[in-house]
Amino acid sequence: MLCAERMQRIVQAIILGLIMGLAGAQMFQLAFIVTFAMMVMLFTAGVTGFCPGLMILKKIFPPCDTPETKG
Repeated sequence: MLCAERMQRIVQAIILGLIMGLAGAQMFQLAFIVTFAMMVMLFTAGVTGFCPGLMILKKIFPPCDTPETKG
């Protein structure tokens, strides 16, 4: 069963695929904006531990209880 942290990684992979598709379609400005927004969110989550996306996903999916996700 999917849990919140795993679903977050899946969403991040989808966003990275979207960015690759935008770059492949030569929509570099939009690809840059999406990449920059993702970088800001990941940096904020890494420094503060606060991730709004994960909070939303935890309301939909149960949190993971596996050792690799407890960091």
